[in-house]
Amino acid sequence: MTLPDVPERDRPWIFRTYAGHSTAAESNKLYRTNLAKGQTGLSVAFDLPTQTGYDPDDLLARGEVGKVGVPVAHLGDMRTLFQDIPLERMNTSMTINATAPWLLSLYIAAADEQGADRSLLSGTTQNDIIKEYLSRGTYVFPPAPSLRLTTDVIAWTYSNMPKWNPMNVCSYHLQEAGATPVQELSYALATAIAILDNLKAGGSIPEKDFPKAVGRISFFVNAGMRFVTELCKMRAFTELWDEICRERYGIEDERYRRFRYGVQVNSLGLTEQQPENNVYRILIEMLAVVLSKNARARAVQLPAWNEALGLPRPFDQQWSLRMQQIVAFETDLLEYGDIFDGSSEITRKVEALKDEAREELARIDDMGGAVAAVESSYMKRKLVEANTARLSGIETGNQIVVGVNKYIETEPSPLATGEDGGILTVPEHVEAEAIEKIKAWRDARSQAAVDQALAELKSAASEGRNIMEPSIAAAKAGVTTGEWGRTLRDIFGEYRAPTGVGQSVRDDSGDLEAVRKDVDAVSKTLGRRLKFLVGKPGLDGHSNGAEQIAVRARDCGMEVVYEGIRLTPAQIVNAAIEEDVHVIGLSILSGSHLALVRDVMERLRVAGADDIPVIVGGIIPDEDAASLKAMGVAAVYTPKNFQLTEIMADIVKIAGTGSQQAA
Repeated sequence: MTLPDVPERDRPWIFRTYAGHSTAAESNKLYRTNLAKGQTGLSVAFDLPTQTGYDPDDLLARGEVGKVGVPVAHLGDMRTLFQDIPLERMNTSMTINATAPWLLSLYIAAADEQGADRSLLSGTTQNDIIKEYLSRGTYVFPPAPSLRLTTDVIAWTYSNMPKWNPMNVCSYHLQEAGATPVQELSYALATAIAILDNLKAGGSIPEKDFPKAVGRISFFVNAGMRFVTELCKMRAFTELWDEICRERYGIEDERYRRFRYGVQVNSLGLTEQQPENNVYRILIEMLAVVLSKNARARAVQLPAWNEALGLPRPFDQQWSLRMQQIVAFETDLLEYGDIFDGSSEITRKVEALKDEAREELARIDDMGGAVAAVESSYMKRKLVEANTARLSGIETGNQIVVGVNKYIETEPSPLATGEDGGILTVPEHVEAEAIEKIKAWRDARSQAAVDQALAELKSAASEGRNIMEPSIAAAKAGVTTGEWGRTLRDIFGEYRAPTGVGQSVRDDSGDLEAVRKDVDAVSKTLGRRLKFLVGKPGLDGHSNGAEQIAVRARDCGMEVVYEGIRLTPAQIVNAAIEEDVHVIGLSILSGSHLALVRDVMERLRVAGADDIPVIVGGIIPDEDAASLKAMGVAAVYTPKNFQLTEIMADIVKIAGTGSQQAA
């Protein structure tokens, strides 16, 4: 019997899952298990203390250790994280930004211990600080020194690790913050322009080699549910980047103008209600970045169906991995050229997106570029406005979300039942063990070597020298993440980005007028305007929800106190007392709600201010919600509570009840 010819197929994209939790040892076990299942690259999720340059025993790290990623406090942790994984043969993506030079240094030090050839190390450091000011919130330093650190990594890897992508210009979190496709295109490309202009002006790379450095810049994008628009957005990205590289930077070699990108599809649209529907959402979103060959992703990582509920379990990640493998290997997708070439509808939409993006890029350029647009709060304000419009569409029903605002009748889901509630929970003892381990690490190292390494790091940072070599030496000397961060904080200072929460007044998302009347009535009873504090305790920088609550509360006529992200419980309690607020609202999306809320409630009690009602919002399992209410929390809100005006009405009632009790 003659076997049919096997058609020639393109190589599939890199399969990844975004993973890391609890400890380096547990994360290493997860990585090796996923690789055995056919995953072809790693994507490391770091915990918030690691991302923001703190050790596990720092006050600001309380409740955050190991929650949203793996804690890496020193070389010992990095060594454990990649034990029995040959780094010379691995493609590793690290979602790390403000502390990217340090985590890359630890990675290099661990690779050196394995005997790896640095020139063969392949992977990516995200290293996009501009979008951190706009959406994700793990920035540390002001924009100017942050850009310098970004270009230090680019300049060093260009000659020492030529296969490494030193920067992922990241539009993913822009869409998570509510960006429109045009904003995602223009803001990401403006960021890339700011970095390349800075790199070119700095002279750290010879002019003749600049095209090669441009060729190592990659992107990390998002793909949402508007399938055709998202596919066209990716084709627009590809064409606009080629245009910018050719016209702005004079790059003639087509290889260095290629738009190389990885993707994680949209997590913002995953729902707590009927979470099984998220499987279909994830698949549809993935198709937008793999169907068009000319704009196909180089690497794909998919969220799990249950990420609106909590951390995914190994089975949940396997389900998402199998989705990629089935599309790549069971379909005939990779046997064809671009199936959308020649489509007049696709071309029309791509050209429209490009035209609008060019207009927005010109507007940003007139302001002085991306950094100026961040510092003036222009970009942030526009993102908050876009997210407000998105949420308004869901609240009014103009934007249908199945299982949320339409077709809400449902059978109980067997996926979310069982002892674990359908999610992975990080044990409470993880933080205490991490603190003990870092104390032991400090005791075992040579303090003289650490002091010398930190002195050299400080000198390089102060003098404007590239900090990569001193950072690698510091990693090998046993310096910790917190010590590296503190050294640079002392030199560069810290930064608080604009919140983007302006004086907006709107009434297109339900009956605000009724709530405004209630606010006026309660304010009259209180003897002054109802005052609401919105607080972001801990290191969680995802401020989108807090910003929308603050905007809606202001629209309802409340006086709002919102000072942005990364506040300690002590700072929040002090602000509540000094501002004499009537209600405190805490937004915590990192899973650290129990520890942080407990701290806030205890501080309020000690200060004699426990009569101020506290409400909490976040990704909070039912069991934890019950625990929070047992602590005295007045109300708990999760993603299923999408009607913001109803939350406002609750706040007014809570404030009114509190005033009656006080009387």
